[in-house]
Amino acid sequence: MNAQLKTNLSADLRINGQRLWDSLMEMAKIGATAKGGVCRLALTDLDKQGRDLFVRWAQEAGCSISVDQMGNVFARRAGKDDTLTPVVTGSHADSQPTGGKFDGIYGVLGGLEVIRSLNDHGIETDRPIEVVVWTNEEGSRFAPAMVASGVFAGVFTLDYGLSRADVNGLTMGQELERIGYAGDQPMGKPIHAAFELHIEQGPILEAEGKTIGVVAHAQGQRWYEV
Repeated sequence: MNAQLKTNLSADLRINGQRLWDSLMEMAKIGATAKGGVCRLALTDLDKQGRDLFVRWAQEAGCSISVDQMGNVFARRAGKDDTLTPVVTGSHADSQPTGGKFDGIYGVLGGLEVIRSLNDHGIETDRPIEVVVWTNEEGSRFAPAMVASGVFAGVFTLDYGLSRADVNGLTMGQELERIGYAGDQPMGKPIHAAFELHIEQGPILEAEGKTIGVVAHAQGQRWYEV
């Protein structure tokens, strides 16, 4: 491939920004709040609506769908060699009670837009690409936060994750069954690489006039029950 062709491909290979924005705005209608945010607590009927919409869009983009035992949803675009471990991107669709409409879901729909754009350009990747929706990342309804991704990573056991209960005593296992997202795929699998697109929730990028940043450190937490 000559340098000029490489340059042309690079210049033309862009996502459809308007389509991504429209998808974000359509998803934001589910659980919309008066202040412009959303309230989609994990495993509620509103969370189910958001999941269902993502699944429909992903299937329309040619993806296959799998759901693991913690309700994590994986939308897979096959690669040239589908036996290779996937490149994974995504985030979460649940929100805090007064969450913003981009928190989490931006990473999910941004990943979907990558797949849609690869389809538009007729590009077949060597590896499969998967967009994941993690269950209960916020932890607003079921504590702790990031419990389903934690089970996926082996930090928590499956029994622990499914037994987490809300203030009414309803467990994650019960609510996954109720909304139809109690999957049968085993927890954890090899992945090649993982990326998460996320909106910044502080003033640093704006103050420095930057449009994007790469996270080098994360907040550390310790939990105590007294």
